[in-house]
Amino acid sequence: MLYQIVNDFPNTIIYEEEGPFISLYQPTHRHGPENQQDVIRFKNLIREIEGSLKQNYPNEDIEMFMKPFNALSDDKSFWDHAADGLAILASKNTCVIYKLPRNVEELSVVGERFHIKPLIRTFQSSDRYHLLGLDRKNFILYEGDRYGFEEVEIDPEVPRTAEEVLGDEYTDSYLGYGSHGGAGNTPLYHGHGGRKDALEIDTQRYFRYVDKFITENYSNTMKLPLILMTLDEYHGEFRKITNNAHLLDKGIRKDYKEQSMDQIKQSAWALIEPIYLEKTKALVERFYKKQSEFVASDDLSDLARAVREKRVETLILEADKVVIGCFDKETGKLERKENTESCNVLDELADMMIKNKGEVVILPKERMPSTTGAAAIYRY
Repeated sequence: MLYQIVNDFPNTIIYEEEGPFISLYQPTHRHGPENQQDVIRFKNLIREIEGSLKQNYPNEDIEMFMKPFNALSDDKSFWDHAADGLAILASKNTCVIYKLPRNVEELSVVGERFHIKPLIRTFQSSDRYHLLGLDRKNFILYEGDRYGFEEVEIDPEVPRTAEEVLGDEYTDSYLGYGSHGGAGNTPLYHGHGGRKDALEIDTQRYFRYVDKFITENYSNTMKLPLILMTLDEYHGEFRKITNNAHLLDKGIRKDYKEQSMDQIKQSAWALIEPIYLEKTKALVERFYKKQSEFVASDDLSDLARAVREKRVETLILEADKVVIGCFDKETGKLERKENTESCNVLDELADMMIKNKGEVVILPKERMPSTTGAAAIYRY
């Protein structure tokens, strides 16, 4: 396979050691007519990549590097089902593709490491969330952040509706109408108790299934805040039975089927934004406190040494800032260079932290506690 569409970050490709490494980012469109221009823009970007390879890596097998990009440009199905953004990481042996739920700045970089800040920003959990749309017969799961919002694709083999989950025990399949009844030939229901009681039991059992499925397959692994969106009458019922520790106390008391995607997104972000801002504020205040105790720094040379020594607990990077230069592999000293974005200090820091399995947080310029582009909280 020339390329693979993935959803995991970090992907194993970032641990490869033999470059050059190619990073491509592009805003894309879900619908026409805007998406008709996406392939044209993509071809322009891959021409830039090919030119950069020829100029900086003339001894490499350039045709081999370009094969997955050329194949993707001809994949009509891919472009017909694009998301809001595209990210591609490619090496000599591997090419992985991300369909992103948010726009990204157009960029192509060929260098000695991947440009991963946009991916970190997309996958960091500080402003991501899940939203569960629920009624007594069906459910839907969304994932969003401050930039994007989309339905989570669930395996079609997974039972989704109450009828699929409960099978023969579903009320409508075993309650029948009697042909003769009481006064006025009112139909009698045959089954285990009255229809209302049976429906309540069905609802409870179905909600337990939904709660278990979402908790085990999404919340416990991704640890994102979960918003419940359902009619007022179902909020109490679901909260009685849930074991999901990530479910927010506040929910959206509306029928998700009656709302547009934009309306759901706006309602969800109104709940998530205060949580995100509070987390960001707490992180920045913690940095200032630790800095006063001399266990935090925004000096690039100092924090680079700490990253190399695995002494950094949390690294905060400015989203769109570029600092041209490289770190000496032996001394850790910062060397300023007049070069292209392929030699970006902040990329190098992000790369080292991710490979060390450390925490990296990407913040917009206005929320950064530093003007250098980076700030680190040390372990000691």
